[in-house]
Amino acid sequence: MSRPCHVVRVFTRGDDGGNHLGVINDVIGIDDVGMQRIATELGFSETVFVDWTDPDDDPLVRIFTPADELPFAGHPLVGTAWVLSHLGPGAQGRLRTGVGTVEFSTDGEVVTVHADIAIEVIEPDDVAAVAIGAGMPAPIASIRLGLPKEYCIAEYETFEDVAALTPDMDALFGRFGFMAFARNGDTVKARFFAPGTAVPEDPATGSAAVALARAFVLRGETRGAVLVGQGDEIGHPSTINLSWDENGTTIGGTVRRDEVRLLD
Repeated sequence: MSRPCHVVRVFTRGDDGGNHLGVINDVIGIDDVGMQRIATELGFSETVFVDWTDPDDDPLVRIFTPADELPFAGHPLVGTAWVLSHLGPGAQGRLRTGVGTVEFSTDGEVVTVHADIAIEVIEPDDVAAVAIGAGMPAPIASIRLGLPKEYCIAEYETFEDVAALTPDMDALFGRFGFMAFARNGDTVKARFFAPGTAVPEDPATGSAAVALARAFVLRGETRGAVLVGQGDEIGHPSTINLSWDENGTTIGGTVRRDEVRLLD
């Protein structure tokens, strides 16, 4: 039986770039092994399976990288929200994830997802050692956070410092994700390396943006908003609208649909 897969690009910069995503709304007859097989064959950073089988609850979003399943990820939720807003049930709603329920809405071309999830600080902070071990300069500041996957957050001085990074992916393989960033006012340049998930460098990483907002809160910036630019070095320019306050974190951006594929 063939089933449709909506292929979209999330966090685009206008019509360009963004992070590819597959969204599959029909999960009847697919088990976990089948979902992982499809995600691996598609090869996108993530592929989403939307489970509607409980009519009394919000849809459950299953998120798979080419290598494994994730409890939470940002660009899959924004892309799924876009598909649901265009195909039904509407432009506002809720989605269940492995770490709780998130809310989504649309405003013109921009789709936003609001999340208030538990984020823990992981000790010790060995991010500088990880960076050096992977052939990168030591960051000027760092933190390790769990969402619940581990995110190594490394701050560098300038956008040029971030652009020049050429990490040894083999050295990073044991970590879920390494986010390098620099900030200039309300603009952030970021890169996200996740070779352990079969995605050496991700074009746009909403979950890492959520982690970054938490890092800013822990520095005393209890509310704020920035534009996160990512993906330029790999030919997928992307922009994430990131804001946060005492009620949680919001990520948003534009989405473009490329095609609908029929999967066997």
